Amino acid sequence: MTEVAILREDRDGPAPVRVRVPAKINLHLGVGDRRPDGFHDLTTVYQAVSLYDEVIAEPAGHWSAEVTGEGAGVLPVDERNLAVRAALLLANRAGVPAAVRLRLHKRIPLAGGLAGGSADAAGTLLACARLWELDLTRDELVEIAADLGSDVPFCLLGSVALGTGHGERVEPVDAVGQYHWVVAVADGELSTPAVYGEVDRLRDNGIGRYHDEVAPLLSVLAAGGDADRLGPLLHNDMAEAAVSLRPGLAEVLAAGASDGAVATLVSGSGPTVLYLARDEHHGHALAARLRLRGLARQIHYVTGPVAGAVVC
Repeated sequence: MTEVAILREDRDGPAPVRVRVPAKINLHLGVGDRRPDGFHDLTTVYQAVSLYDEVIAEPAGHWSAEVTGEGAGVLPVDERNLAVRAALLLANRAGVPAAVRLRLHKRIPLAGGLAGGSADAAGTLLACARLWELDLTRDELVEIAADLGSDVPFCLLGSVALGTGHGERVEPVDAVGQYHWVVAVADGELSTPAVYGEVDRLRDNGIGRYHDEVAPLLSVLAAGGDADRLGPLLHNDMAEAAVSLRPGLAEVLAAGASDGAVATLVSGSGPTVLYLARDEHHGHALAARLRLRGLARQIHYVTGPVAGAVVC
């Protein structure tokens, strides 16, 4: 069983632990019909990309948190923050005091379908495990992560993975290529529960269905297929619902296509939009053209897959 790299050092007191953790995108997001318990089965293919938050865990007499960068002054720094909940849950499971000062420096946009909150929670689990010198296996951290949310286990692991259940059951998959993306962060936010609700409403009216076939996509990833092979296999069952709630997203999607993107895709529950580029040069050029259009408040060029949460 693989051990998480949690090293002990002789020192007068524990040093701060800095963890870098990536955003995620969904190359495929299949959403099942609403179940009697209110949840939806998911079939998703995750990829971690090179847009990072940083979590710093410092020794303290009691827990506290602060946020800089994206979301500063907006995100709560109490138990409503998923990173804080991660620290409290880990301390409870390990039977240690939740004595940590968390500093979250955010670049991943808020409520953009890129799992920024889940990334912070994953980074916090790893940082606090190191700070508190806990002997935890990778599987044990992933198990704790699953109790925090469907995207948290993947943000801990990174690279490429197949997610099932509510997305919390994560199975790494073979992927040998590198892909180039432009991430357009549209104005405003979309509530994930609201988008799920719109998926249900549209299905009740005969619009949309559950797409759970991912074998062709996984084959292309395993073979290192290029962008032209990958593009036609990208899919998101939540896209119609996101556009229904935010009609302006249709223009953002169309802009990427007209500017030469290999494929365009709503990221997760939106409103962030992804554009697949052929290579680095194409990605930078595409990002520049999209910035000139002014349709999004942020444009990022990123690559993937990248590693999950790592101590740095």
